[in-house]
Amino acid sequence: MSEHAPVIAALLTEKTRRMMLDDAAIAQLNGLGSVRWPAGATLDAAEVDRLLQGATACLTGWGTPPFDPAARQRHPQLALVAHSAGSVRALIPARLFDEGLRVSHAASKIAASVAEFVVAEVLLAMRGIHRLHHALRGGGEWLDVRAAVPQRLLGARTVGIVGAGYVGRAVIRLLVPFGCRVLVVDPYLDDREAGALGVVNARLDDALAWSDVISLHAPVLPETRRMIGARELALLRPGTLFINTARAELVDEAALLAEIRSGRIEAALDVFDHEPLPPDSPFRDPALANVTISPHAAGHTEEAHLAQGRAMVDEIGRLLRREPLHHEVSRAMLDRMA
Repeated sequence: MSEHAPVIAALLTEKTRRMMLDDAAIAQLNGLGSVRWPAGATLDAAEVDRLLQGATACLTGWGTPPFDPAARQRHPQLALVAHSAGSVRALIPARLFDEGLRVSHAASKIAASVAEFVVAEVLLAMRGIHRLHHALRGGGEWLDVRAAVPQRLLGARTVGIVGAGYVGRAVIRLLVPFGCRVLVVDPYLDDREAGALGVVNARLDDALAWSDVISLHAPVLPETRRMIGARELALLRPGTLFINTARAELVDEAALLAEIRSGRIEAALDVFDHEPLPPDSPFRDPALANVTISPHAAGHTEEAHLAQGRAMVDEIGRLLRREPLHHEVSRAMLDRMA
């Protein structure tokens, strides 16, 4: 590599590097310039500052410390942050956008993983597969078990999607072919777009009251924080499946727990106010047979991780070749981002 080759700072912890970059991606990155890697397995602000000295672009991910608002002053040559994870809201201060720093992220590459997870939760609940399994394993009689677990067809149901961003739209694309009616709550989705997606625009209260399944995919903003509380949960019909793979802050967790304990609804939860979920969390109670819990795993598939890394290496290449970026985050997008 020429001494005049552009410097690329790989601001990735060792764990994130192993997860996001395979040998081909690393070779591709090395082919773009002089790549500067962290000295150790972890990163702190001082190490980030060292790696950014003279860098034209940087690759970031889970574990990268938030950028200093004054970073642009110390590193005026830095042109692009390519974030191999999702939201950059907590990573890049708005001031850096305003000062001309370009930012891309790989959020769209996570969407397929979350969408498949959501649809799996829906189908699991509709057919009661986990209940059939545990009842038979517990010695239940064949026909008694079958009669005790209701079987429902997804295509005959109404599903409410709250938020039509990358993930919400990916869920919609998987759901529509089943033939179910899909209601979408999103102030930025107009009727023309809704029609093209094969869904119906709805108010939140109507979606909650009319749906057999509710799945949250909204970002956490001042207007969406705790948007689902006791009043909203009371609108759900008995037997409704409530799914949250987005952010715990969207929901009043105490109110949700009370509703689950009542037995009136079912739930599938991948995010919680306190993570990791404490061992004594009431959500771990085996008696709560009407809730499925998972460890913030919806977006985590090997294929998605590698696609995220490749997408951001590609993005750095586009910047260096002065080509249009494919995953750029605008200042306006930042204000609506999770």
